[in-house]
Amino acid sequence: MTRRRLLMVGLHVVMIMLANYSAFWLRFDGIIPDREFAWFMQMLPWLVLIRTLTFVPFQLYEGLWRYTSIWDLRNIILGVLTSTMAFYVLVHGVLGLSGYPRSVFLVDSVLLICFLGGIRLTRRLSYGVRPVSRDQRILIYGAGDAGEMLVRDMKHNPFHEYEPIGFVDDDVRKVGQRIHGVKVLGTRQDISVIIAQTQPHAVVVAIPRAEPVTVREVVKILEPYKLPIKTLPSLRDVIGGKVELSQLRSQSIEDLLERAPVGLDATPLRNLICGKRVLVTGEGGSIGSELCRQIVSFGPSNLILFERYENGLHSVSLELSSTSACAVHPVVGDITDERRLFRIMEEYKPEIVFHAAAHKHVPLMELNPCESIKNNVRGTRLVLVAAEQYGGERFILISSDKAVNPSSVMGACKRGGELLVRDAQQRASRRGVYAGVRFGNVLGSNGSVVHLFRDQIKAGGPVTVTHPDIRRYFMLIPEAVHLVLHAASLAHGGEIFVLEMGEQIKVVDLARNLIRLSGFVPDQEIAIAYVGLRPGEKLFEELVEEGESVEPSALKGILSIRPDAMRNVVGLKGAVEKLEQLAVEGKAAEAVAQLKAIVPTYSKPSAEECVMSSA
Repeated sequence: MTRRRLLMVGLHVVMIMLANYSAFWLRFDGIIPDREFAWFMQMLPWLVLIRTLTFVPFQLYEGLWRYTSIWDLRNIILGVLTSTMAFYVLVHGVLGLSGYPRSVFLVDSVLLICFLGGIRLTRRLSYGVRPVSRDQRILIYGAGDAGEMLVRDMKHNPFHEYEPIGFVDDDVRKVGQRIHGVKVLGTRQDISVIIAQTQPHAVVVAIPRAEPVTVREVVKILEPYKLPIKTLPSLRDVIGGKVELSQLRSQSIEDLLERAPVGLDATPLRNLICGKRVLVTGEGGSIGSELCRQIVSFGPSNLILFERYENGLHSVSLELSSTSACAVHPVVGDITDERRLFRIMEEYKPEIVFHAAAHKHVPLMELNPCESIKNNVRGTRLVLVAAEQYGGERFILISSDKAVNPSSVMGACKRGGELLVRDAQQRASRRGVYAGVRFGNVLGSNGSVVHLFRDQIKAGGPVTVTHPDIRRYFMLIPEAVHLVLHAASLAHGGEIFVLEMGEQIKVVDLARNLIRLSGFVPDQEIAIAYVGLRPGEKLFEELVEEGESVEPSALKGILSIRPDAMRNVVGLKGAVEKLEQLAVEGKAAEAVAQLKAIVPTYSKPSAEECVMSSA
């Protein structure tokens, strides 16, 4: 037994003796008769023995008193009552001392609970009133469970620099109340007065159960005050529901999406995929890897991962093999390697093909147009042909909003891929279904602007935005993958599916929100610099082009796009063969000219427009 444990036991013995003597003293008004004093002296050793042994299973010798809580008080009460009952049985049942005062048992128990709880509370109070130097005055938005836990951690942890100065909550019934001594100062309507009076250094949004739209509304209210804002994770992501200062986070990708994320029913997907052989190209990317994770949850018989990037393939295949019951087949290969691709298709005969492999970085593809054509056009054609030849039931192309009225090589190549899908549908048997999906920008995916902004914020800025008016559609990785999977279940052939993504978001607003949620003040602590549009970049993207009709699909939130005519498909095979040959020969200018012939809506912004946009 350690020295500290011996000291704890000794102190408890003293409290036990003092409580029992005090009980006798109170029972007889300060003058204890000789007979009763003799009983006190005779039974005291038994009482000490019973209580000290009973306190062991209730862990009364183990707690750190400066962290005393309701849990410790419960153990004290249970330990005292249990030992009192055992002592009562000994006195009246075993030894037959019927004259031993029964009131002493009750008074002794109450006094001992007060003594043991009191010494612990005294230690905690002495620890809590120590002066602690705190530099950051924090206003907490949300006087609920998360706010209470947060304040408790601030007050009890001397290593944090935060000092809670008040709450703001939209529940008017809470205004004027206190939580751990911290007052609820008002509602969001009072925010300007509260901030003027309290002068906080930062605001913590402690509403982990709130929808992202609620958090964004709060952030918008606080925007004029140029205060750093921190948020909490969702309670379901916090082990045991405990919220601590260490869990304050800078930002969540969901916080930046200016609409509620779209959630879709998984039942049609399970019906489509369960028991099927599924092949995914490009599974090493952020979309492809998440696509595979969701596919295995629906119980395919086999999942074939076709990827040329071996590190990503190895990582995802290990993850899926350890977490899924289906057979996972990692295959190293390039979609432009015709022999390898056809050999794999012949071996596994996938019933469903998701084609995610592509070059997607617009500026890089402007510099390397032939590589974009080889991968995004030739690769798509080969995967389509292989799927047709070996009996694929469904083929889903992952396209882009940049395919609509494209201004870049990458966008034009994606548009070419869509034309190839429509062409395949025209030739397909009744069994084959070929369709595509147009994505907006996917927050958090590889190459996402969010990663660039985060790195720039970490470096102290500036955050670079190409143009003050540039706008984009944004979606989350899970939304993007749900869209792909539901497109596979909804497709009848030849459609392009898009997600209703609301209004386009200004990229500069995204940057400002990210800076603010990272705990900094935009334009003061972190600058924003405009660097001009990059080659092939547009100010805004579109989801539908002229000549296409938009129809609602069977699922709310997903739209189906169909062309009014198939004129762009006529002569496509020969035109694509010529395009691929020019790309293989490295004739970039001629290949781009041929790409324009295949995709008439493809037009590069003029040099003058690029100069004006950067001015």
